[in-house]
Amino acid sequence: MVFGLRTGPRRGTVTIPVMRVPLWLKITWTVWVIAWVPFYWKQYGAQNFLYFCDLGNFFIALALWTDSALIFSWQATGLLLFQTLYTIDLAGTLVSGKHIIGGTEYMFDTTIPLFLRLMSLFHVVTPPLLLWAIARLGYDARGWKLQTLTTWIVIPINYFWRPDRDVNWARGLFYREQHVVPGLIYVLVYFVGVPLLVYFPTHLLLQWWSERMRTRQVNKNAAIYL
Repeated sequence: MVFGLRTGPRRGTVTIPVMRVPLWLKITWTVWVIAWVPFYWKQYGAQNFLYFCDLGNFFIALALWTDSALIFSWQATGLLLFQTLYTIDLAGTLVSGKHIIGGTEYMFDTTIPLFLRLMSLFHVVTPPLLLWAIARLGYDARGWKLQTLTTWIVIPINYFWRPDRDVNWARGLFYREQHVVPGLIYVLVYFVGVPLLVYFPTHLLLQWWSERMRTRQVNKNAAIYL
């Protein structure tokens, strides 16, 4: 199998009895991505696709078609925390009228076409989709390392290409360029801090959760044969 996900057990990999991803889901996600790209490109520009959440749409499409636990795990370690915070802020604003965290202000900007804002609801769909996929295919412990490598590649591009956009906070938090330390020092801190504070803890949580899912599935299968 592609990416070595079905060639046997690998150290650090939690596998669950494999059930293929439904064809309808693969087709639906792919059609949506194909439709989403030109509208986003026109509205926000090419640099927008270097946001980790936007890159994730392409990687998820690839993961769906290859039934790749590795790619799903890779994306989950990078996206689950931020997409969940996005969802909390969006839901909180809809209920209270105030942004609890921030980051979804554009969803209430009436100068942006409604259909474009609705397209951004993929941020809400992504976390449950990733967890569902990992529950079906298993969790691959190499994912957080690939996400770290992705960060080391993408952030320098974000830093130098259209720096005014501050994509992925490559020049400062909350879309504000920081001036506390030299820019390259900030990037180096980013390289170390984000993997240690976000990716690795998410990896540990997913590994624990996947183990529980695997044990539950094994117990369920055992009960069937009793």
